[in-house]
Amino acid sequence: MTDTDSEPGTDPQLNDDAMERFPVPAFEDLPEDLQERIAEETERSGFTPNVFSAFAYKPSHFRAFFQYHDALVEDTALAREEIEMIVVAVSGVNHCYYCNVAHGALVRIYAEDPTLADQLVANYRTADINEAHRTMLDVAVKLTERPTEVEPADFEALREAGFSEEAIWDIGAVAAFYNLSNRMAMFAEMQPNDEFHTLGR
Repeated sequence: MTDTDSEPGTDPQLNDDAMERFPVPAFEDLPEDLQERIAEETERSGFTPNVFSAFAYKPSHFRAFFQYHDALVEDTALAREEIEMIVVAVSGVNHCYYCNVAHGALVRIYAEDPTLADQLVANYRTADINEAHRTMLDVAVKLTERPTEVEPADFEALREAGFSEEAIWDIGAVAAFYNLSNRMAMFAEMQPNDEFHTLGR
């Protein structure tokens, strides 16, 4: 979604094609704080990720969404590659096109692995990952597909895999947040930027 670390210097510009089902506002019509956040992300990434263009449709939701996103990636016991692995595994089972492409790029970047994201989208259970990460994704996907079946044994499996109590919380929080993100992206028909397809390859 963010922090792609591409070439900086691009002026912020919202993409009219960022989503199919709702109109994308003009950048100059946005509240100043949204303009500042979008400009910062555009400078960091080298382009404006379409999720920013889409959520700008409703500024109060933009603020809440990205504040929680920032908390998840900045105040966490997980490595950034682990966060992105959870996002891609969850997005894969949810069939979220935007998040599969955008966060697939981030998996490639943070894991420094050009093939891992494709493996996770196709079937995380057969991906080339260690057992701790497989346990992490088992629980994240279970929370996604069968939340009523999450049980103490899942927490114990995570502890045995070496995750702290804070990391276990963060696994659940990331999975839950990106279930929300997946559903909004699919509901609005958000389209991934072309740049995401080639990042990290």
